[in-house]
Amino acid sequence: MFTVLRIRRDLVDAIVAHARRDHPDEACGVIAGPDDGSDRPERFIPMVNAARSPTFYEFDSGDLLKLYREMAANDETPVVIYHSHTATEAYPSRTDIKLAQEPFAHYVLVSTRDADEHEFRSYRIVDGVVTEEPVEVVESYMFANTGSDDVPDA
Repeated sequence: MFTVLRIRRDLVDAIVAHARRDHPDEACGVIAGPDDGSDRPERFIPMVNAARSPTFYEFDSGDLLKLYREMAANDETPVVIYHSHTATEAYPSRTDIKLAQEPFAHYVLVSTRDADEHEFRSYRIVDGVVTEEPVEVVESYMFANTGSDDVPDA
């Protein structure tokens, strides 16, 4: 399955800012989008790394349950699941691969190991198989060539 993560620049900036803010611990979160098959990340949801660790992230189980209930009530799905690596490249670890449970999500990793630069990469992780995908950063989805049913951002 070849895919592309098409994501607005403000969402990329928010992920990177969250990763920088939580450094040296790993940051984590979700970007929800409509549960309509559009694969369009819309709502940035930074989460707390319950592990508070520079080498591991874990969503708080209560927060995660609340988030999934909220997404269900809003007809949303987790389009992007992100976290940061603070000392290594932005590539899924064995633990990241083992914990990946959303076959339709884009798994975004941001490396904050360099104080002046960041590495931003996206993957699909399905049944333990990691496939890197291109990232297309756009200003607006309206002009991102997302198909004939494009509508302006709300």
